[in-house]
Amino acid sequence: MPVDPYVVPALDGVAYGLLVFVAAAGLVLCFGVAGILNLAHGTLFAVGGYTAAALLDGSWPSLALALAVGVAAATAAGALVAVLLTRVAAAGHLTQALLTFGVALAGGSLLVAAFGPDDPPVRVPAALDGSVAVAGHRYAAYRLVFIVVAAVLAGLLHLVVRRTRAGMLVRAAVDDAEMVATLGVSPAAVRVGVLAAAGALAGAAGVLGAPIIGPGPDTADAVLLLSLVVVVLGGLGSTTGTLLAALAVGQIQTLGVALAPSAAPFLLFAAMAVVLAVRARGLATTRTAT
Repeated sequence: MPVDPYVVPALDGVAYGLLVFVAAAGLVLCFGVAGILNLAHGTLFAVGGYTAAALLDGSWPSLALALAVGVAAATAAGALVAVLLTRVAAAGHLTQALLTFGVALAGGSLLVAAFGPDDPPVRVPAALDGSVAVAGHRYAAYRLVFIVVAAVLAGLLHLVVRRTRAGMLVRAAVDDAEMVATLGVSPAAVRVGVLAAAGALAGAAGVLGAPIIGPGPDTADAVLLLSLVVVVLGGLGSTTGTLLAALAVGQIQTLGVALAPSAAPFLLFAAMAVVLAVRARGLATTRTAT
């Protein structure tokens, strides 16, 4: 089978997979590392997406402004979710899921009321609103740049979680909250910090990914579903496993459409079934992030 016609879909799969990973990285922190199930995570992504649609005018300053505002808004929203979770954090994942699902519904309704029910257009900087030559094909310049930026973010996240004191405190606060408290660090403050950081990641993904996955009424649900899929497939708490799962999902979604359009809607679920049948705990089996 000739490979050449599938170069562009494969690159699209990399861009899509990295976008899903950056969006899902906040869930890795919340659920896999901090033990908090936040079903409002997709709404935080949508906050960034709608911010990009509202502020981007095709210039670099507007992109910087959209990133600043989108990340700040999603960070504040994540911290607010953490405050709401204060009384139910120890009540179990079901209670957390019900509360954050309610927040997601309310937040989604507010976004639709503010920005309308239609998918708004998103304008990228003029320098990136074109195509470049890749392996003899023309490919969107913005997506190529996004691949590089998302790869850098993935590397930085891995280093922060595994190599910094902040990452150590987050993992320790889940495993032994009393020990962390004896060090003079409040587990509740760690929880707020984790959800705020997860919101920042979701907001950044929403702004940068808006030209790829445009904001709309269904965006939050779609991003949450894909994020949950890659977090489970990758192994709870594993940034490396989540990255591999996200890249695989990206290829399935894009190459699947190119190779088998009629079967494409079922390929993702088939792949999930195969992975979980072989490795029930996902691609990675450790609970702490790796």
